[in-house]
Order: sequence, then C-alpha cells, then structure tokens
Amino acid sequence: MTDQQWMHRVLDDPADLDDTPPALSAAQAQPWANFVVFVPDGLPADTRLGEQSLRREAPPGRVGDSTAGRTPWSANNPAAFRFEVHGEDRRLRVKQFLYDWAFPALDHPALWESRTEAEPLDEHHVVWHGTDYMGHAGASARIARTTIELSVLDGTFTREEITDLYRSLRPVAPEAVTALAATPFAALSYWARRPTASVISVPLGLWDLRQVDTATITWRTAGAPDAPSGAAAVPHRLGDLALDSIATHHGPSPVASEHLYSGGPGRGRELRLYALNAEHLPAAIAPETHPAKHEDITVAGRRVRLALIDDAHGPYDAVIHDAQGRPAWRLLASADTRTDRRWFLRALDDLLSADHSAR
Repeated sequence: MTDQQWMHRVLDDPADLDDTPPALSAAQAQPWANFVVFVPDGLPADTRLGEQSLRREAPPGRVGDSTAGRTPWSANNPAAFRFEVHGEDRRLRVKQFLYDWAFPALDHPALWESRTEAEPLDEHHVVWHGTDYMGHAGASARIARTTIELSVLDGTFTREEITDLYRSLRPVAPEAVTALAATPFAALSYWARRPTASVISVPLGLWDLRQVDTATITWRTAGAPDAPSGAAAVPHRLGDLALDSIATHHGPSPVASEHLYSGGPGRGRELRLYALNAEHLPAAIAPETHPAKHEDITVAGRRVRLALIDDAHGPYDAVIHDAQGRPAWRLLASADTRTDRRWFLRALDDLLSADHSAR
C-alpha cells in the first residue's frame, strides 16, 4: 500500500469530448480512468481481441448531437473503457467503469430483474451470470472496485467460456492498482468530485428504497476535517472493513446519510450503512422486483428485514428497525467469496450490540 493517491486525466470541458469514444488500448486508457483497467490474457477458442475504446471523463454537459458511447440517462460524462472479443458468427463486449453514482445494486446492476447465479473466480471474487438489460446473455463482476460487465452481442458463448474470460483478466498497469487502492471513494467518484453532476434514481439493493434524483449528495473522506457531522455515530470498522467515505443526502431522500466501509484486495469489498430519513420513507418498504430471498430475523433484539441472493456470496440487504419498530438503518454488502450469511450477520450484530443502532 502507498500513500500516493491516484490522479487521472480528464477533459476540462464537455465540448472537448470526442464524437465517438476514441480507439485506445487498455494501457493508453489507464491514465484517463478512475478505476483499474483490465485486459484478458486468454480468449475463447477461435476468437480475437477486437476494438478497444475509452470514453473520457468531462464535466457534466452536452455539446452537439452525438450520444455515441455516452450515458443515455443523464448529461454526466464519467469515464468508461470497453473492448470486444470477436469470433466467427459471435461477438461479445466487455465494459469497465467505476459504478459511483450509487451503491452498485447486487454487484451486478446490468443484470437487474434477471435470475442470477454466482460463480467464484478466485479466492476473493465472484462473477454473476444472467440476462442483461438488453435481453442478451450477460455477466458482471466487481474486481478492485472496477465494475466489469459482459454482454454477448452476437452468437453464443458458453458459461464456461465467459467465466474463463473473467479469470484471465489482468490489470494493465500494476502501479495503478496500488495507487487506486490507496485512494478513498470520495476522491475517486465522479459524483463526489463534481457537485453539479445530477443524482441518478436507481435501485440500491433488494428493498425498494431508491436514491431519488431530486436529492443532492455531499461526499467527504472519512476523517477529513469537513466530514459530515454524525460520523461519530457509527463504528470506525464494521465487518472487518474500515470506514472509507461519508455522504450527506440533502432534499426529499429516504437516505439521510451513508457510510461506506471498504477493504480487501483493491478496496473491492464493501459495506454501505445508510441512516434512513423517517420523514421521506414509504408507508411500507416492499421488496424490489429482482429475484431474491426475503425474511424477517431478530439481531441483538432488533427486527431486521433481510434480503439476499446467495447464502455463500451475498449480496445482502438489511433494513434494521429501531427500538420503536421503525425502519432506521439499511446495511448493504457487496458480493465476495467470504461474504456469507455468518459474516454478514456478525457485522449486523457488531453494529447493533455496540449500541450504534439508529435512534
């Protein structure tokens, strides 16, 4: 680990954006990325590495009519790298970015509402298989905080081929891995660094408590002099992860504040603790539409509404009630080979038994 934090290149004006994301290799893209860029060192049989391109970061805004390679759901301009793999009558696309506009729901937001299955990649990471938002066979993993989404565009690739492709991914610049791991989320995130970037209303997990696009969010690094007040009301460590960054939500949001805990390889393992805003909560918190398990449990004498996909890997989503029976906290976990039910319940118990429960 190093104290030298990562600084990536950005464009100063949205007018400087390319009409189409330029063809850049992974090595050329890494200096422009606020995430670790990966390349495969093995490909499915009879395929080759095709087009590689980078969408550069720029301040929010749109100039001209081109939307090629840009986010269709806002005028924000975060960075993203993509490459394709081509074979005879088949093709897939891999897209990489830092999912930093909200908690990356389920660690596989691109597979939302499809039935998903986890498969271990190594001793830490898992890949999720399912169907993506375009109806294509897809997969998703988070490695060293980089969201890596795969979509089969033409023909077919077997699940084994897709898993092996993920297992072959290697960072293009090892020195970037070290510097990025030393950089807190609040110093990396496009939305944290750019207060004019509009908030995106997206699912956060398996309970229907979404981030609202009418809110504004202020992020600070944990321990910074200007960190939001109330940080002392939560533990410095939770589930063996350290408090990384803290955010305050302003406006009619069901979330009052959020506390991001991170650790593991490349800070890729994560918990998000939300303090809920009673004034803006729905009358009843319903399950989201993504296939999952839902149950009521008791932890440290408190009612907890627990949702999960895979007992062995997560991800987990818990709504925690206070002593009066009101929803007060929400705790979400990323997916990992070690994020099993026992680990998550222990994190919940540590939170509540230490008298850090919401009041």
